[in-house]
Amino acid sequence: MTVIIRVSEARIRPGRFEAFRDMIVSAVREFPSLYPGLLDHEVLLAPPDSLLYVSRWRGEQDLVDYAGERWRDEPVVLPGEDEYLAAPLRVRHFTVASLS
Repeated sequence: MTVIIRVSEARIRPGRFEAFRDMIVSAVREFPSLYPGLLDHEVLLAPPDSLLYVSRWRGEQDLVDYAGERWRDEPVVLPGEDEYLAAPLRVRHFTVASLS
């Protein structure tokens, strides 16, 4: 099994960090029950203007189920999220290299 790590980076408008953080944390809280292929996730904070949503997925089909066929290129934008963003979301994907 190859776990895929998805990192979505948000650049946040001045003065909107706390409200955006609260919105994202509330929105993603239920993701594990909605997306069985989601193995783990976390919200990483870099105030005052950056937030990362890091999620670990069992495989490609699980990401298709979450983000759609263009999961590699297009971020998932939640309703109302654009009003907080200073720039479009950036999404990247990683796998873990074997150290043995």
